[in-house]
Amino acid sequence: MRRLFWLGVGVATGVALSRKARETARQATPAGIAGNLGEAISDLAGAIGSFGADVRAGMEEREEELSEVVERRSGVSPVARRALGARDSAEERGGRRASRPGDARARRAGS
Repeated sequence: MRRLFWLGVGVATGVALSRKARETARQATPAGIAGNLGEAISDLAGAIGSFGADVRAGMEEREEELSEVVERRSGVSPVARRALGARDSAEERGGRRASRPGDARARRAGS
């Protein structure tokens, strides 16, 4: 009975070691290396995406905090501030175009 037990242990160990050796040999082939590299790149892309999402969430949170501080100190709500900013930027763009009359000539000459 003891001999049968040790024979079973030896067979199980042999099977496990041969599977491990076969897997290691497969990973050393070009296809195995490409598969490992593909998985590593996929994991890296996922980590970068997750990091980007965390950064965006932190930026939004900080923007909300700063908006609250500005609103407390100035009394201007974020909605009103955005409306003022959009109007001011449109006026600035219009003013810049009007102050450069040579731009229209350059566009016509390039056509």
